[in-house]
Amino acid sequence: MKRHSGWLVVMVVALLLLLTVPAMGDDWPAWEDYKAVLISDDGRVIDGSDERLITTSEGQSYALFFALVANDRDSFARILDWTQNNLAQGDLGAVLPAWLWGHDKEDDRWGVLDANSASDADLWLAYTLLEAGRLWQRRDYQVLGTRLAQRIVAEEVHDLPGFGPVVLPGNTGFVQDALWRVNPSYLPPQLLARLSALGPPWPAIAGQAPSLLKETAPQGLAPDWAAWHKDNGWQADPVHGDEGDYDAIRVYLWLGMLAPDAPHRQALLDHFAPMATLTERLGTPPERVNAQSGTHRGTGNSSFSAAMLPFLAGVDASVAEVQRRRLAENPPAEDAYYARSLVLFGQGWDRGRYRFGPDGTLQPRWSSP
Repeated sequence: MKRHSGWLVVMVVALLLLLTVPAMGDDWPAWEDYKAVLISDDGRVIDGSDERLITTSEGQSYALFFALVANDRDSFARILDWTQNNLAQGDLGAVLPAWLWGHDKEDDRWGVLDANSASDADLWLAYTLLEAGRLWQRRDYQVLGTRLAQRIVAEEVHDLPGFGPVVLPGNTGFVQDALWRVNPSYLPPQLLARLSALGPPWPAIAGQAPSLLKETAPQGLAPDWAAWHKDNGWQADPVHGDEGDYDAIRVYLWLGMLAPDAPHRQALLDHFAPMATLTERLGTPPERVNAQSGTHRGTGNSSFSAAMLPFLAGVDASVAEVQRRRLAENPPAEDAYYARSLVLFGQGWDRGRYRFGPDGTLQPRWSSP
């Protein structure tokens, strides 16, 4: 009887320990290393590839998302505070964040270098705030995310004649007479699905996104930029042409991470399968593709392999394994902000750190039973 009682005590203590330690998924070494190298103590993501030591709203939005995936509340708060105070005049719900901040060498000052907004960052910020509010039961985050989403609608959403409502890449500079410029990688379907819970016009925006993605990529290869002409439909972008490379690689990343039962997922994977075929044939993702002709050139770096992992996992496990090995053997440089961000997204998903629900909600590993 004493032996049984002893084992019962051990089991009760073990259960109490399981209930008090952080949930599995909190310890994310790749995130800890990312923070140590790329994020300042006050929450600024530093891109050292530019001599001005720039920070972009994109970088801040990605870091905020990674902090939520890691259940890192302290880092989340610091990143959010820095973003609001330095990019949004203290209130993300009232002012869209400036996309570029850094050292102005002419005036020898640190501050905003370009006050225009970048809607990809704005969408990720709004989405992450909403999900942090839900997962951490923080109403203040939910309110701020809702207000930011409303600001996006007011300043960045345009109704394209003959097509429908679309989030343009920023507040200014993307409408020219009868032409509207878009960046397909700025429109992750899961984020738009989640924002649809806020009501119009988000359901219509989310409903149009699959058509935009497919129609701007007639060969199944995504461009960095495209343009809608009210009389001629989707055209090559007048500034960047038909090429797809460092922006477009994210299109496959977002699609690969869609929930298995997400609307339009299979049709999108089928449409963009040529990128998976190219990756299998070449052994690596190509660096640059032409969305109209289907031609390609160059070899994408290992962060491209990371970005393709979710997409390949749903198409061919053996091809995905080749890219995993390539990434392990050729990791990006420690200070390569963008490359390492793609790795945290792609490899983090591949290793089960997080998933998205069919309605776009975030499912971090630490929140699972």
